[in-house]
Amino acid sequence: MAGWNADTAAGPVGAGTVTLVEGSCFCISLANGDIHPEHPHGAFHEDTRILSRWNLTVNDQPLEPLTAETKEPYRALFIGRVPRSDGYADSPLIVERLREVTAGIFEEITLRNYSSDPAECNISINVESDFADLFEVKEARIQRHWVESRHPLDDSLTIRAVWHNVLKAVSVTGRGAIATPRSLTYQVVVPPRGEWSTQVSVVPVPGGRAAQVAPPFEQAARGMSPNDRRRQEWVAKIPKLHMENRSIERTLRRSYDDLGALRIEDPAHPDRIVVAAGAPWFMTLFGRDSLWASEMALPVDPSLALGTLQTLADHQGKAVDPMSEEEPGKILHEVRLGVSSGLALGGKSVYYGSVDATPQFVMTLGSVSRWGFAKDTIAALLPSADRALDWVREYGDKDGDGFVEYSRLNDQGLINQGWKDSWDGINFVDGALAEPPIALCEVQALVYSALLSRAWMAYDAGDAHLAARLTGEAARLKKKFNDEFWLPDRGYYAVALDGKKRPVDACASNMGQCLWHGIIDDDKAPLVAERLMSPEMFSGWGVRTLATDMGAYNPASYHNGSVWPHDNAIIAAGLLRYGFVEEAQRIATALLEAADYCNGRLPELFCGFSREQVSEPVPYPTACSPQAWAATTPIMLITSLMRYDAHVSRGGFWMDPVLPEAYGDLHITNAPMAGGRMTIDITRSEPSVQGLPEGITLHREHRPWLTELLAQAGLESEFGRSPK
Repeated sequence: MAGWNADTAAGPVGAGTVTLVEGSCFCISLANGDIHPEHPHGAFHEDTRILSRWNLTVNDQPLEPLTAETKEPYRALFIGRVPRSDGYADSPLIVERLREVTAGIFEEITLRNYSSDPAECNISINVESDFADLFEVKEARIQRHWVESRHPLDDSLTIRAVWHNVLKAVSVTGRGAIATPRSLTYQVVVPPRGEWSTQVSVVPVPGGRAAQVAPPFEQAARGMSPNDRRRQEWVAKIPKLHMENRSIERTLRRSYDDLGALRIEDPAHPDRIVVAAGAPWFMTLFGRDSLWASEMALPVDPSLALGTLQTLADHQGKAVDPMSEEEPGKILHEVRLGVSSGLALGGKSVYYGSVDATPQFVMTLGSVSRWGFAKDTIAALLPSADRALDWVREYGDKDGDGFVEYSRLNDQGLINQGWKDSWDGINFVDGALAEPPIALCEVQALVYSALLSRAWMAYDAGDAHLAARLTGEAARLKKKFNDEFWLPDRGYYAVALDGKKRPVDACASNMGQCLWHGIIDDDKAPLVAERLMSPEMFSGWGVRTLATDMGAYNPASYHNGSVWPHDNAIIAAGLLRYGFVEEAQRIATALLEAADYCNGRLPELFCGFSREQVSEPVPYPTACSPQAWAATTPIMLITSLMRYDAHVSRGGFWMDPVLPEAYGDLHITNAPMAGGRMTIDITRSEPSVQGLPEGITLHREHRPWLTELLAQAGLESEFGRSPK
């Protein structure tokens, strides 16, 4: 429960840590492979820390780290050396730890002796399991103390723990080890210029009884591990990409890999794959994050968005519950799909404190409907979309002023409930905090998109009356938004209206997201673009969340001056929509260059220091990595610059590339489209497509915006000139 209103940044995992992730299991350790309970480290399974200490020593010496390389999102190789007891610098003993995370961890340990003498080694792995809840670890406040018992037998140690009649257990096994209550130990002599190796595993024990799980190394010897097979299946179904610019190609491939590792299954519907928000602390379904990530990944795998929508629809609010902030029709903020979830959020596994997930649900359903799923699949979700719009009107807009605002329903909920959900994320020019209820600018833009998306789906299904009503509602919202959020004396949009309906006048990135939805008036867009690209807003690595001349600006804050890749991807797409090609190219290039400094993986955010001051992007200490919408950012940047989009029911595939010359030529195979697979080549900005599905035509222009489609449908009287 306290997880809701703590500052929403993740807890500090420390510099040089290595995070491995596969589905909802993950492991965080030091660069030498060790795990320490005093840090927020550990191996986690179903939101429970099943391993809190995992320290390898050789002759009582911890390993000195040399390198840690993440081979796949779920596998890493740690190489360290054993310090010499006599103080001489170079040690002849090198230790390699190849670790893979699954439901637990498996590790192959190899000790190499580069000396001409045999080496007597006492190898010990100290083990602890505190079964702490994820939130207890994240916030360094372990509250539950389990009654623990340890049972060594031959080469394995079982740790059992009981708390209020809840039983948990973990089995630790080391081939050839001697198990003691605290550790696994080996007494070995490594021959001159020889090696010794073993395999160890830590697996949760369902119901406290030992389970037999074959380590992935044994499975790998017989072919490949389940993780590898799952990854291979993922790679087979997504586009294959070759780019002349090798560093951008590497970044995109890393994005594909991370997106694959962040896929989780709803236990109630194993066939349904959804996107977890991010590692390490958010390996679960989030409304906002999972919707954005799956929307951004539509060209790679449209089924992720469909699975996310179906799972969110299953959990859609039914009643009014101030504790969980549930309301009829509302889409959740966060759900814990694991069995221990009841312990995490005040006895509730679902929390609804998000103002934007509900309209976003409708918008994403509209996007998914364009990508060619069966009509009955989309039709089954329309009642949920209508309930979501009912929430927008009745609960989202409690004062009836036409704008959706938020104010938490209890003092343990999140104070801010848009994407900038830290407690100090919404402020005035002078730095003063905005008081709720708060109506965010990008939330009104999301509502605008939701209304238009539902209007088009209604028209497409033959309900012109509903389409006309929703189109009119959207047009009125757009006019009211531009009248009340625009600050003519400043030349930009207010980030929000506060509880007294005063414009919250800080210059923030939120208005850039409004471009993407098309709610911004044509005559104001050039001023918005100019402000976003000003030195106060554009750091050289991306658009900052807050301008440098604002009272609350801090380059090392979570939401008040940092640079968020996903925010920038949406802004770049919005700039392209209004014709600001060069500006969008600058943002995309800056972010893809930033990814180069992070081994091709963009983090959740980085600090907002200027590129002129610091020549590399400055990491934000607690950024999630990998993180879903950061992983999908490079995909959205490239597909936006390709101007790549589909509307299958209209028989159209659109592509009109404006990729910068430095990106080089692009070759994509296995791209999903309307149940078929296409091959795309872009050579010096000229596109060609092979394998277009029957009935689909390639167009060299932008996909018609929803307003254009609705106008063509005879509903143009509702709109003035508008780019949506």
